[in-house]
Amino acid sequence: MERGRPVPAVRAALWEPWRGGPQVYCFLCAHRCRIGPGGLGKCGVRENRDGILYSLVYGCPVSTAVDPVEKKPLFHFLPGTSTYSLATVGCNFSCSFCQNAEISQMPVDRGRITGRPLSAQEVVADALALGCASISYTYTEPTIYYEYARDCARLAVEAGLKNIFVTNGYMTAEMLADIDGSLHAANVDLKSFSDEFYRSMTGARLKPVLDSIRRLHLMGVWTEVTTLLIPGLNDGDEELRALASFLVSVSPDLPWHVSRFYPTYKLLDVASTPVETVERAVRIGHEAGLRYVYGGNVAGHASESTACPVCGNIVIERSGNRLRRNRTTEGRCPECGHELPGRLEEV
Repeated sequence: MERGRPVPAVRAALWEPWRGGPQVYCFLCAHRCRIGPGGLGKCGVRENRDGILYSLVYGCPVSTAVDPVEKKPLFHFLPGTSTYSLATVGCNFSCSFCQNAEISQMPVDRGRITGRPLSAQEVVADALALGCASISYTYTEPTIYYEYARDCARLAVEAGLKNIFVTNGYMTAEMLADIDGSLHAANVDLKSFSDEFYRSMTGARLKPVLDSIRRLHLMGVWTEVTTLLIPGLNDGDEELRALASFLVSVSPDLPWHVSRFYPTYKLLDVASTPVETVERAVRIGHEAGLRYVYGGNVAGHASESTACPVCGNIVIERSGNRLRRNRTTEGRCPECGHELPGRLEEV
């Protein structure tokens, strides 16, 4: 493994020796890897060194930026605010359609770990100085740099900031219990409602993702879900109805973002998603009983805005994942007074 800087000796969380060692059992994510001496987990950034599991990316982000929170996408959480976005290299999925493969797959594809030193204290200080209301652990899977994200999140809470995970949902119940109280919102990428799709296209399984969505909701973490619609692979009516029905069973108020696919990474032979497919998915979501279904990657489309489910008036206007107007008053529709879910008040 080539490394862009000396690997920090930061002991990992959520693991234990496997039957006395020298293998270790990692229960940070749902792969629950057993890692031999000198070996790496599926994420490529957790290493067994002499029977102790270490994180290779602690305090070493490859990307930081300031984004509108709507870009995550989160449409019902602190609308119109900025969020400090943070990522390290690595991922516990191997999606053939990954939109951030250059950094997420770097340890596997290029055998390389890189980034720049940035302490948790510096992350929080930067977020405050840049006028952000939250920190988003995003671009790559935050679970794989959990120790770093957790330390940032705890300091952020002390500083009055909120914390957001943009995640594939493949974390364990143990991990969610560990971060409980420091995580305020999440967008979970529910890639399909087919276990075969998950196994063949991501190297993972469906059920742990569904379990995480339910757990996050029960924990009181504001949760939204995104599905990237890939023509011919996960955009059939039957599958979309089943997926939407699952989300309704969690909560009809759970927002669902159905987003256009563009050819990328290893999936270059599939055409971009027609806008009509996004519109069909939006209709299916509403027919299933979801109150808030949004079209993604369709800038300027009406499905980007929030309509009151009672009176039908537009209460939050958006364009291209940017807020144009928030008409809610203390989270309520100005026309009929219906209280919309999430955290919609001004900050």
